[in-house]
Amino acid sequence: MPKNLLIEDQYKRTSLFEKENVNYLVRVLKRFNTVPKINNINIITSIKEPDIFMILPNKSIIIGSSFLEKPVLALIYLRYGIEWQLWYKALGKDKSNTLLCDIAALRVTQIFYKLLPKDDKEKLKTIHHFLIDIIKNEQALDTESLLKHKDIQTIHGLKNSKKIVKESWKPILENLAKPTEYLLMAGGDLRLNIDEIELLNKYGCRPFPRPEAFTFASSTATSVSNFAFDKTDKVRSILIQNSLKKGFKNTTIEFSELLKTNLRKIFKINNECQIIFSPSGTDSSLQIAAITQIISNKEITHVLVASDETGSGVPAALKGCHFENTTALNYPVKKGDKIEGFRDIDLIKIPLRDENGELKSTLQLDKEVFTAISKTNELGRHIVLHAMDQSKLGYQSPSEEMMRKLNTLDNLSMQIIVDASQLRLDPKDIQNYLNKGYIVTITGSKYFTGPPYSGALILPEGVSKSINSVKNTLPEGLANYYNNTDWPTSWFCSKDLCDEFNYGSYMRWNAAIVEMARYYKTPILYRNMGIEMFCNFVEDSIKDASFLEPLFGDETKKNTYTREEFGLRNIRTIFPFFILQNKEVLPIDKVKRLYELLNSDISNQFKDSSLEIVRLAAQKCHIGQAVNVKYDADSQSAVLRISLGARVISESWINRDISIYFRNIEVQMSQITVIIKKIELILSNPRLLN
Repeated sequence: MPKNLLIEDQYKRTSLFEKENVNYLVRVLKRFNTVPKINNINIITSIKEPDIFMILPNKSIIIGSSFLEKPVLALIYLRYGIEWQLWYKALGKDKSNTLLCDIAALRVTQIFYKLLPKDDKEKLKTIHHFLIDIIKNEQALDTESLLKHKDIQTIHGLKNSKKIVKESWKPILENLAKPTEYLLMAGGDLRLNIDEIELLNKYGCRPFPRPEAFTFASSTATSVSNFAFDKTDKVRSILIQNSLKKGFKNTTIEFSELLKTNLRKIFKINNECQIIFSPSGTDSSLQIAAITQIISNKEITHVLVASDETGSGVPAALKGCHFENTTALNYPVKKGDKIEGFRDIDLIKIPLRDENGELKSTLQLDKEVFTAISKTNELGRHIVLHAMDQSKLGYQSPSEEMMRKLNTLDNLSMQIIVDASQLRLDPKDIQNYLNKGYIVTITGSKYFTGPPYSGALILPEGVSKSINSVKNTLPEGLANYYNNTDWPTSWFCSKDLCDEFNYGSYMRWNAAIVEMARYYKTPILYRNMGIEMFCNFVEDSIKDASFLEPLFGDETKKNTYTREEFGLRNIRTIFPFFILQNKEVLPIDKVKRLYELLNSDISNQFKDSSLEIVRLAAQKCHIGQAVNVKYDADSQSAVLRISLGARVISESWINRDISIYFRNIEVQMSQITVIIKKIELILSNPRLLN
């Protein structure tokens, strides 16, 4: 038998593959989707030298068989080795200073270690070896401390002849010597942080793939797909190479502009329409408040339609106030305080539901909007109308007829914003809004299932020119929120913003754009048939379950079949429902508890049950999180949501095979059945909800 083998060619009945170790090894190997892929680098196991860990630059990584008996340790070391090789390739022809590779690999692996689940870290507590001891140590990895560790150089056998950290390396290390999953959490706010047990954030998802879960949570947030994660991870490698070759600043600006160019291509909008990136949809609202202030000297009133179904921080943002206690650039602020440089701003909220929780009619909502704008216009104020297309429960307001009616008002000073944060629109809808002069707010993290927190404003040509001609600057306090590279480079107003880069925002947008591009590769006929097929099944499944009460009626079919063309905006793709137990609606706290149980493995609560029940309880099901809604005049409850996301379509369209495509959608439909069965299982065991 050979003494050295490629790791994928080794499966002998050694202690490594004893029964109790196999399941654990499989669980750890599943995390290999967070390890970069490098072409032509082999991972070789050594039986002859079981304690060896060696990097052969540009060729291979040799890991002793004893490491593989400790799967978490092996994962950490392989993460280090592959990261080192990645930076070594990026050095280009001059490979005389490998100190960069040592520093970068250690920094990345240290963050990777911190993101491990608590149980995995426990397994490493008693293990000592110079490399794992450095990785577990949280002190800074500066040049001086690294040079003390002579053993680091023995791993790759290369001596650092120069032993200096170039000044040009510092921003590259600061921004890109981080695992991709960490970058996908960065530059947002504390809600993106993950817990140390399940590695889930506030939205119930991860910054790395979670293929074990059934996921229909696109109305809230979704874990990044394997496909988008791999593409984004590859982009990080390219950015490292380009930064070392062309300089960090030039590379980053090119990357930001490329993302904007790709968005324009996807939605088929012209280059004169400007795009402003933001860390979240709420940040986009703050940007709108700022833009409005610099282009109008009048007093300003924002009319916020669907105020009860927009982001919770949006009203504060529109009034120019801090909406969290930390900004996306990690500056501490006080929630609710006015941001420096903002004038006093008036806000009129128009909720979709009345005080009894009933959805208002289109006629009633249109009347409220028109009255609010008419009266505000009489006061000579500048009005910003925030129209909703679609809300978190799938509604639109005001109607297109009412929007046209506004043109009859005399001396109207108004800008219309379309909140399309769910992005349940087709390119023609976005083009239509821009052609009318409306600003459109979008995110890549809802329908298109990019990682949470990727917002953007798309501004029509006329509005862009107006802003560009103004010689006012944005409110001073926005320097704590945005970098000037997020804004159009030609604009004067953003020149005083920070000259830094939000790589978290860029990477999340990259993943979202990857999802958009593959979604539109599905031919439109099959795409739309797949959407209808899936949505009809979800609608019928919810209506057929006696313990679920839909918060939607037959408006789906009414909207769809009275229009000549099929469109995402006129078909229901978000399906909210109340949950009933013994024919009574669940209170809010129990709905939220049920949501958590659905998204968890609860098989330990059913140890004595049949295998079928145990498997059902173990299945993690991630759906749209709870939204508080009145059940009737006397009962406050909350709804959960099952939502169509772009991946239902894009992950079904494989090799242009139509029969496989529809079968794949049927597989996802069967997952909906499992989700509803698990809800029923939880309800039949009420102790779980206490």
